[in-house]
Amino acid sequence: MLNDTVIYAERALYLTLLALAQTQPSAYDWLSKLPEWLNSIKDKANYAHAPAYQAAVARLPDINVETADLDSDRVTINGTLSDSERKQTHALLQQLKPWRKGPFQIGSSENDREESQPIIIDTEWRSDWKWQRVVPHLGNLKGRRVLDVGGGSGYHGWRMAGAGADTVIIVDPSCLFYHQFMAIRHFVGAADDYRTHYIPVPLEALPEHSQLFDTVFSMGVMYHRQSPFEHLQQLKGQLVKGGELVLETLVVDGDANTVLVPQDRYAQMNNVYFLPSVAALIGWLEKAGFSDVRCVDVAVTSRDEQHKTDWMTYHSLQDFLDPNDPTKTLEGHPAPKRATLIAKK
Repeated sequence: MLNDTVIYAERALYLTLLALAQTQPSAYDWLSKLPEWLNSIKDKANYAHAPAYQAAVARLPDINVETADLDSDRVTINGTLSDSERKQTHALLQQLKPWRKGPFQIGSSENDREESQPIIIDTEWRSDWKWQRVVPHLGNLKGRRVLDVGGGSGYHGWRMAGAGADTVIIVDPSCLFYHQFMAIRHFVGAADDYRTHYIPVPLEALPEHSQLFDTVFSMGVMYHRQSPFEHLQQLKGQLVKGGELVLETLVVDGDANTVLVPQDRYAQMNNVYFLPSVAALIGWLEKAGFSDVRCVDVAVTSRDEQHKTDWMTYHSLQDFLDPNDPTKTLEGHPAPKRATLIAKK
């Protein structure tokens, strides 16, 4: 049986798409597929851990939420947690490990007693650093419809809502990330007027050429795709004419013809296919039909930005770099460097 958090979230998503369909008929294609999309994540045959994740979200206590601050480095739910609620919430959220994108904070401190302190989900990635690098270069998100592709736990989606987006839809097929989002949704409740939604499917499952969104984000996704040009076309198909693409991906140094294609693994990941130079990536975007392409940031990933924590105890960046030369991965490739590009449709 679905818990109230999921029921309210799914109802809000349905109503959002229904309202959108009144002016954008392509939204009816989304509505027709929505039941299949939402039911897929609850299928134990495909997602063995789904019942455990569902149970953890369902058992989260209802606390007195005062406000939800979606525009701070930590997505913060301000409210009062009793000692027992804090222990229960902490234990249940720990069952949803590993937490990779964040950070989040649940509860506010009214005194110095340790047991009354807020719960801080210290995630593997300091996703707020990436957001701080991107947001100064964005067009105004206020009133815009936004699609966040590969949004993980939803951290950046919440930040987009905090920046004033009218509607945010996150797509990611991960069963774990979907339930992490629902856990945060449980505490955010209606504080964001149910503007932030999650559909547990990959970009490839969406109807093509929907042209529903003013801004589309693809951050940390493209290097996992075997066909980068197909990914760019799929992103473009979701944008309205004149819409803005925000693309963040791994890059290497070099000229317009430089592309690294790892033969085996890259930083111990076996699903990394193409790492272009910034110049090559600009050329790809222009060839895919985008205009006004500009690179707004290039940053080497540091061990402070991606690291092990109590909320993500598996291997992280420090384990993927050459211990004798941190400028290289264990495989001898250049260490992770990420670029953010912005382009217009």
